[in-house]
Amino acid sequence: MTIRTPTRTPIRTRFAPSPTGYLHVGGARTALYSWAYARKHGGAFILRIEDTDLERSTQASIDAILDGVAWLGLDWDEGPFYQMQRLDRYAEVARQLLASGHAYWCYASKEELDALRAAQRARGEKPRYDGRWRPENAKGKTPPAGVEPVLRFRTPDSGVVAWEDLVKGRIEIANGELDDLVLLRADGVPTYNFGVVVDDLDMGITHCIRGDDHVNNTPRQINIYRALGALLPAFAHVPMILGADGERLSKRHGAVSVMQYAEEGFLPEALLNYLARLGWSHGNDEIFSLDQFVDWFDLEHISRSPAQFNPEKLAWLNQQYLKARDDGKLAGEVAPRLAARGIAADDAALAKVVALYKDRVSTLNELADAIQPFYADVAPSAELLAQHITDAAREALRALHARLETTVWERAPLNQALKEVVAERGLKLPQLAIPLRVALTGQTQTPSIDAVLEAFGRDKTLARLGRYI
Repeated sequence: MTIRTPTRTPIRTRFAPSPTGYLHVGGARTALYSWAYARKHGGAFILRIEDTDLERSTQASIDAILDGVAWLGLDWDEGPFYQMQRLDRYAEVARQLLASGHAYWCYASKEELDALRAAQRARGEKPRYDGRWRPENAKGKTPPAGVEPVLRFRTPDSGVVAWEDLVKGRIEIANGELDDLVLLRADGVPTYNFGVVVDDLDMGITHCIRGDDHVNNTPRQINIYRALGALLPAFAHVPMILGADGERLSKRHGAVSVMQYAEEGFLPEALLNYLARLGWSHGNDEIFSLDQFVDWFDLEHISRSPAQFNPEKLAWLNQQYLKARDDGKLAGEVAPRLAARGIAADDAALAKVVALYKDRVSTLNELADAIQPFYADVAPSAELLAQHITDAAREALRALHARLETTVWERAPLNQALKEVVAERGLKLPQLAIPLRVALTGQTQTPSIDAVLEAFGRDKTLARLGRYI
């Protein structure tokens, strides 16, 4: 029978990562979709940290997740909640399931279970618990000494669990494919499937939006909901993200921590825009604000097929956001990156320099690289000097230096000074502009040279030119 989820309001969604590593792009996209769905419907977005994997969970991972969600601007309404602070509640629900006959204590040791699975594999069977400590099978058995029992859920012997997934459509799995999962470990810590159900019930989650690697967990969780006589949330399983080669996303595809993208100079708005389009679409729209995304977002247009992560497309999108950024705001964002290099560049002129280069870069780090010569001394390579600071170039630079001492320091007069020196020397503009660029920035290519001169200022320009004349 298909389990239909009643429509409930207000909408409540959640993002519930396990702190066993950093927040990656797949998790960030899930958080974005859950956040956007809640915002669109005037609901609440809850943040929960599922920290019951005691061996792998770390405080560093918790901090990285919280930092990543905050940097993306996905503000949560409640939380963060931590499962390890709710052990008493899981024990309470476990007792309820035990009393109703939906759970039982299992005294099988690890060695016993390992031997069971090995024998099943040898027979070509699917490894699974065989129900040996179910009440009807445990009659007359004495619990072995020294074995701390686990609490198992009694999965229905027959029937099918089916639900209408809001992304994938109808899904059904026979109970015969499921064994009796552990609810509480011997130390009282809940397993993933049990903790999720109790948390989602207590937190009133109406829509569970998560990766499709959880599809196989869903029938187990539905059975627990049914045993508790509880309403189900709606389930929406989002397909995974693959690399361009079709393989599971990994670091070699550019799948790094969200905070590494921050460190590399990506804007959160650009990353969110990219993640929004990674498996969801609204016509041909490529670039849109977060507010526009919330207005447009729905679950019906999430693709059922895996999305492919393209670092080049992300870099292009970030470039578009940099181009559209207010110069003053961009200056404020690149100044700390310069400061980290020991460069104080928080003056008002920084916005003018930013304006020269923001169309030429893809990240804030690249922008800092381009701007650095305006504030820190440069040492052109010997190869560049030999190629471009020739005797003829020195004479032209000397003439320009003399003219610039009295030129009004604005772009138009500076451009005129360059033209006059070129004309007097019988040169073409690149024959003066390229040596000038090398002397000032250590680079052969820059924005318009008169704009660069204006941004450098008279004193710094004359001082750097003075080394080569």
